[in-house]
Amino acid sequence: MSSQRSIGFVAGILLLGTVSVDALVHNSMPLKSRNHALSVTMSAVQDETTNNKKAAKFRPNPIVVSAKAEALSHSDTTMKLIPSYDLFQMLSEEEGGDIPTTSSGNAMRDATDLKANTGNKDDKLEGLQLSMFKGCGGSVNVNTLPDPFKMVEQELKPFSDSIKELVSTDQPILSMAAKHFFEKRHGKRFRPTIIQLMAKAVTAAVPETMSSSAAESSISGWQGLGASEIEVEGGVITPENHQGSEVWRRQAQLGQIVEMIHVASLIHDDVLDEADTRRGGEAVHKLYSNKVAVLAGDYLLARASVLLARLENTAVVQIMATALESLVAGEIMQLKAPAESLLEMESYLRKSYYKTASLICYACRSTALLGGHAYGSTVATACEEFGYHLGLAYQIQDDILDFTAAASVLGKPALADMDLGLSTAPILYAAEEFPHLKPMIMRRFKNKGDKQKALEALYSSDIAMDKAKALANFHAQVS
Repeated sequence: MSSQRSIGFVAGILLLGTVSVDALVHNSMPLKSRNHALSVTMSAVQDETTNNKKAAKFRPNPIVVSAKAEALSHSDTTMKLIPSYDLFQMLSEEEGGDIPTTSSGNAMRDATDLKANTGNKDDKLEGLQLSMFKGCGGSVNVNTLPDPFKMVEQELKPFSDSIKELVSTDQPILSMAAKHFFEKRHGKRFRPTIIQLMAKAVTAAVPETMSSSAAESSISGWQGLGASEIEVEGGVITPENHQGSEVWRRQAQLGQIVEMIHVASLIHDDVLDEADTRRGGEAVHKLYSNKVAVLAGDYLLARASVLLARLENTAVVQIMATALESLVAGEIMQLKAPAESLLEMESYLRKSYYKTASLICYACRSTALLGGHAYGSTVATACEEFGYHLGLAYQIQDDILDFTAAASVLGKPALADMDLGLSTAPILYAAEEFPHLKPMIMRRFKNKGDKQKALEALYSSDIAMDKAKALANFHAQVS
């Protein structure tokens, strides 16, 4: 990627897969300066009732552990982890979404700085809107945009072979189970592709100096840390010296780590959900057994943890460990959510954040840190926000396809969410139009005929699917 392309380039060309002209086409505007998005995802929260001179008060929001236990695990220098949905917008203002207030440590989030640092004066993707494209109300063919997968095709070619070697074990059954998805080369490697694109993008921005007086007022303590030491001539990674460097290798390995975590979560989810298929083939536990599948997932997580430590960046370890915890939190929310919360759109989006968006957005920020950018820098914060919105758009679109696409396209059974008693965006919007659906949602479609009645209401609705697509478009556009 040339130095003339800004960080926003990735947001401009990374597309969500579509199966029909009506499916969501994802491309995003170049990063804009938005006051509501000036939030650093992991930050100390000032207690507004106290004097500013007092120490920042950390406000944990744990799902798995208690607030007391979470607070006990922190020191003055550890990262204070706050979910992205508390800092970035979940719903549009038209739908009643709140614009989060500016938080401590987020003032460096400014796209004008990004463009100045990259020297980008001719951004050909400036001003792109989803509404310009076919399927979203416009006439432009999405194929006129660069193909994001082609842009990193060469970098990802050795991906499957190398990741298979990384998860090899002397136990034949465990090895076959752990390597199952990687042997079959299923999937588009969506997450590693994002990381590779982000790795290219961040090379175009010169790391900010965290010791400047301007930075000291907004980025202090641990927020000014986290950048990996860059061992190249000049100490800065550029588009010219990036490929083949140690930074490039570590960012590529982060992509492998993220894919291992993701695949492990799929294997475990299939056991919990008693799913028969995954990615167009048999689920691991159906090929082997529940015990082997659980061990294979555990093994992948263990290998991912070892490889993560070998990136030699403690900040990245903390961030990605939190992503792993978030996946567990999402599964707990899905299994144990109170009946009333099943009707809430924000509860659905929080669960989507934990189960999908958190791994993507934390990986994006970690990619920036490995590229030499401090945690609280403009670049790292922009990467985090991009991943947050992209992850939510991706999950919402996947939930839409659960009702509109065939199982052969999805790689898993259609209507799988309803079979599990889950209510996603299309059904929640249908319930706004047809209130008789609410009791069905609260009892997770357990009664005979519930699923059929819900589907009939959804397909007869004039607004439910359109509103779900609009929600996905909202997150795709602001990413």
